[in-house]
Amino acid sequence: MNRTNQSTIIKEKIRDLIEKKGIKDKQDVYTKVVEELGVPRPTVRRVAADLRNDLLEQIKILQSEAQPTISSTIKKTA
Repeated sequence: MNRTNQSTIIKEKIRDLIEKKGIKDKQDVYTKVVEELGVPRPTVRRVAADLRNDLLEQIKILQSEAQPTISSTIKKTA
């Protein structure tokens, strides 16, 4: 399994555990991924950090798009 494919599989497993299984504790998520996929914990932590960074970047994009909309709405109602 190459690194890109492995990262994708780990990200999907992390999302599954959080969204579908409702696991909220980071350490529990890491442990489950290690047990179910048989990958080293440091790899899971690295991929989780990449996933967090990706999500934060997406949030920044969405927030930057939301600001002009809010400002233009306020100007229109004033």
